[in-house]
Amino acid sequence: MSDKALQIAVLLSGSGTTLQNLIDVIAAGRLNAQIKLVIGSRPELGGLKRAAAAKIMNFVVDRRQFEGVARFSRQIFSLCDDAQVDLICLAGWLSLLEIPDNYAQKVMNIHPALLPSFGGKGMYGRHVHEAVLAHGCKVSGCTVHFVDGTYDSGPIIVQRTCPVEENDTPQTLAARVFAEEKIAYPEAIALFAEKRLQFEGRKVRILPIPAS
Repeated sequence: MSDKALQIAVLLSGSGTTLQNLIDVIAAGRLNAQIKLVIGSRPELGGLKRAAAAKIMNFVVDRRQFEGVARFSRQIFSLCDDAQVDLICLAGWLSLLEIPDNYAQKVMNIHPALLPSFGGKGMYGRHVHEAVLAHGCKVSGCTVHFVDGTYDSGPIIVQRTCPVEENDTPQTLAARVFAEEKIAYPEAIALFAEKRLQFEGRKVRILPIPAS
């Protein structure tokens, strides 16, 4: 296992709570990684302010300024190339991407539900938790998965669960799910860094820790 810190880019479209979690976990020495780059999907995002406060290089790539997904995606991945990142982590990123071949199996996302349930276009943030409650689910949770060319459909890496309480609101459920996200995402990133993720078809197998 290499001692070199994994070089990460974080893509976000909101307040940056997931980014802040990664910043904190890295600072605490619980994840051997460095966030080289943060990209926001529009100006004035809270997540970009968090990146600036942490002295992380950050850019805005506004989807509205590009004619199609292909050109938009090329700009995103060009910035990632320049920063020489090993892994791209979506953190509340809402725009569809076309993943180039050299980034296949190198782009992760975290979703606030147990995929394949409650995923797809339009299912993000509060909308997910409202749907979980409307369906009367007894458990919810989060899913870290690799990103393909469709919303929330890539191979699953890690899932964590939490109970849905009788008196839950979207806000209280979101807080309980996010507590699991804070554990799941660093875990998945560490497994990637340790080269312990192996593809078997569309399944991701977690390999045991190598014997020392």
